[in-house]
Amino acid sequence: MEYLEGDGQKAVLMELPRNILLGSNATAQIKDLLINLKLEGKAVVVSDDVTRGIAGDGVTGQLSEAGYPCETFILGDRMLDDVEELVKTINDGGVRFLLGVGGGRPIDVAKYASKESKIPFISVPTAASHDGIVSSRASIQINGVKRSVAAQAPLAVVIDTTILAGSPHRLLASGCGDIISNYSAVLDWEMAQRLRNEPFSSYAAALSKMTAEIIVDNADNIKPGLEESSKLVAKALVSSGVAMSIAGSSRPASGAEHMFSHRLEEIAPKPALHGEQCAVGTVVMMYLHGEDWRTIKSAMSTLGIPTTGRELGIEDDLLVEALVTAPQIRPERYTILGSGISKSAAVDALKRTGIIES
Repeated sequence: MEYLEGDGQKAVLMELPRNILLGSNATAQIKDLLINLKLEGKAVVVSDDVTRGIAGDGVTGQLSEAGYPCETFILGDRMLDDVEELVKTINDGGVRFLLGVGGGRPIDVAKYASKESKIPFISVPTAASHDGIVSSRASIQINGVKRSVAAQAPLAVVIDTTILAGSPHRLLASGCGDIISNYSAVLDWEMAQRLRNEPFSSYAAALSKMTAEIIVDNADNIKPGLEESSKLVAKALVSSGVAMSIAGSSRPASGAEHMFSHRLEEIAPKPALHGEQCAVGTVVMMYLHGEDWRTIKSAMSTLGIPTTGRELGIEDDLLVEALVTAPQIRPERYTILGSGISKSAAVDALKRTGIIES
């Protein structure tokens, strides 16, 4: 969390996107957006081998047509190496702004490199699979382990619902799962405020919880291939990201369920998608909080999100281990798991919620 000092008091510095361009064929309006933002100079479009074909080349073409000197940066296999190389490209080439085009990695690399280089970046998601498209946090793989690190919030976000609707429904469902996890994240945050006097924003918490409620309440209306479904989920992802920006941390959207997911990414041979694992973690944490986990699990089934370890493709013993050792991910963050729960308690919680077999 960043603060500005003034008159002997601390004020939270909120980083919010200046513009959000959302709708059909939104990427076709990028050049107009750049003019509106008064961006000048050389740009770099960051994508991977897949997202380059989906939208990256089109974005590069838009910039070239508008007269912007533009370079393409394609990600490799190692995120930290990509960040370092991108920062070098920025510094050596006089780059003035970045565009991250992709689902997760291109946007994370672009937002982290933009922070390191102190230049703005624009987020152009090709899938609505997580709330990182708007937030000031990046998921960066360090020594083989993904960590959430401080990054730079996008100057603008371009959400093309035509592209999102054409992406696999599993990615959209994963985005819904990431939003659903706000339920347990907010409960953890409230508990940390009560028991540890942790800084808390009622507004950010309310926005985060409302966003999760919108997804659960509209689960029946979120269908594969529909632009209206993509638009609904995209708006929810934006709201979730804004809640984090208001709070100055990931607290409104990341609690024990995210630790559980990150731990699975460390120990499972084939982890599921981030949002899928977070949603399953949310069911467990809501149970531990004594809250209504059944409604959430029912909505997950409707949305096509896995609700059991079998559906995730992860063995029961790994789910138990992830739940027991989840606090290792962020030991400084107080959650319902405290410093850890016993193996027998973890097995009981996973069985009672139907995530592992009885």
